Amino acid sequence: MAVFPGIDAYVEAQGFWPDFHAAFITYWRDALADRLPEDYEVRMDERVNLVDLSSDHVKRVEPDLAVTHQESFAGRTSVPSRVATLEPVTIPLVIEEEQRETYIEILHRRDRTLVAVLELLSPANKHEPGRGLYLTRRNVLLHQNIHLVELDFLLGGQRLPLKEPYPLGHFFVLIARSELRPDCQVHHWSVRDSLPSIPIPLKKPDADVLIDLASVYSTAYERGRYARSIDYDAHLTGLAEDEWTWVQGRVRAAPQ
Repeated sequence: MAVFPGIDAYVEAQGFWPDFHAAFITYWRDALADRLPEDYEVRMDERVNLVDLSSDHVKRVEPDLAVTHQESFAGRTSVPSRVATLEPVTIPLVIEEEQRETYIEILHRRDRTLVAVLELLSPANKHEPGRGLYLTRRNVLLHQNIHLVELDFLLGGQRLPLKEPYPLGHFFVLIARSELRPDCQVHHWSVRDSLPSIPIPLKKPDADVLIDLASVYSTAYERGRYARSIDYDAHLTGLAEDEWTWVQGRVRAAPQ
């Protein structure tokens, strides 16, 4: 049973996000498929990032064999010799971690054009070096005739850049309609609130598709059974003191 009326920030804090992300994207895709007009199709796609690990994780290895050569001194009449010597050399490797990110594409079936890209942000999208990679791809989309919908269910990391301050809230949905850019519609709510329903823009003149995020989130959360694995006695960062007090009250009141 869920401890909070909306987003459980402990999923992020205690390392369950990759599993939750994959589940949420799947159920979000299913909800869209049930509501999209016949002229549309919805697909999941995946990108793979190779990100350098921190220096603490860089592994040092010794090669099995290092080959060097020496030439004889000038002036010798004998044929110059080349001598192989076993000289181990220690060199740090750059080990890149593979990070997979799943997202949703909405396509118009008749002309096979990409209409919208839907993202659920991961911690890697909000911390460097992954943030820079994400913003580069994001900027490419924003310069095309494609709608972009981004869900930020995370307390940690840097928010996506906007020209004005974010409204009050812990969680956000950014809807950047191609015909309204650079303006962006921002939905916002706190840890105390349930998730909203949001419009997903389609190709004009087709009307938006309304998606109940609370239903999608609840399905992913309940089927993942995260509440059974989370340590709710742990501290939760990223909240003001009054919000943290409220969280503690919810935890104490939750059925054990």
